[in-house]
Amino acid sequence: MIGYVTLGTNDIDKATEFYDDLLGEIGAKRVLSNDRLRMWSVARGQPMLAVIKPYDGEKATIGNGTMVAILLENAEMVGKMHAKALSMGCKDEGPLGPRGTGQSVFAYCRDLEGHKLAFYAPA
Repeated sequence: MIGYVTLGTNDIDKATEFYDDLLGEIGAKRVLSNDRLRMWSVARGQPMLAVIKPYDGEKATIGNGTMVAILLENAEMVGKMHAKALSMGCKDEGPLGPRGTGQSVFAYCRDLEGHKLAFYAPA
């Protein structure tokens, strides 16, 4: 259902470097790159994540309650991605563990510009 998600950025180069490195862990590659938009995906036809300089030229801000959830294969990969993000300067927003009914594991962080990311997998 979801084709892609965009996150506003005020530093396209820094955001690109961050997501190239982080999403490279799961085999995602940059599929589009221009002066105001960079986009990654793991395969053609799969959902994409992008960073973008806002069209109106105003400063990008984070959305309160907005979160991008990245589906991973297993709990080990959730922990690995969370640890990688934290090592790259992200703020911890919740450690690896079961959530809700316990049928999935999650870990949360905020990227370098404050966007909330969730890494999750079936338990």
